[in-house]
Amino acid sequence: MDEETDSPEDPRREFAEECRSARELHDPKALTQEDLARLVRTSRSTISRVENCQGAIPPEIPPRLDEVFGTDGKFKRLHEEVIAASFPSVYRRRMAMERVAVIIREWSPTLVPGLFQTADYARYLFEGGYPRANTREVSAFVRDRMARKALLDGGMPPDVRVVLCESVLRRNFCPPEIMRRQLKALLTAGSQPTVRVQVLPLDAPAHLFVDGPVSLITSPNHSVSICVENYRTAGILDDLDLVRASLRAYDELTGDALSTRESACLIAEQMEKLT
Repeated sequence: MDEETDSPEDPRREFAEECRSARELHDPKALTQEDLARLVRTSRSTISRVENCQGAIPPEIPPRLDEVFGTDGKFKRLHEEVIAASFPSVYRRRMAMERVAVIIREWSPTLVPGLFQTADYARYLFEGGYPRANTREVSAFVRDRMARKALLDGGMPPDVRVVLCESVLRRNFCPPEIMRRQLKALLTAGSQPTVRVQVLPLDAPAHLFVDGPVSLITSPNHSVSICVENYRTAGILDDLDLVRASLRAYDELTGDALSTRESACLIAEQMEKLT
């Protein structure tokens, strides 16, 4: 076990200990690893690896543990902390804000935002962005990216507003069928009552965010933080003047963008071109 795993504050170790404790203290009688594996529809060796902090936690396991033990989302929350801990500190802060956000506003000039990426789309991104990464490392990147999307499936998901540059729909860095499935996933997401997806036409005027992706995250107390990213670096800004300017700029973006219905039609048209 590595030094980080031995830390008493390590969320991976906490997940393992909570799993073992819940299994051994199960009422009316303790469960063996084999018993628990049967209940969560996995193998005994998987439960053993989870309890011994060996390898990643399969994403389907936490919600099944919550169901078996009646723990009201505890294992799901712990798993989110495990995923967040694998990122640099600034990304961990961003992910922590996302988990409690009431509104997330996204602008992307180049890519489908991570919260809406399919596994195949993300895999091509990571393979291109990290050419020295081996297959196992790329799979871990993809698994972590998919785990982030869990916040959209909870009982109280945030309102998410997304504005994409039209070029995002036309950038085919992956095979047509994978891009087609990604666009379909984007359409499906946009049909949810808490999600709005708009496309900014290529001939739209210049704006404050023209040179990079931006996220505006609203906390439960209605404060807003600006998350900016640029070449594997990220920053979080809370200056009130910058927040006001960014909110105003985002409102202008949504005004210049196509409506959600027009955007859905454009996405569907692009899908048809990929058949």
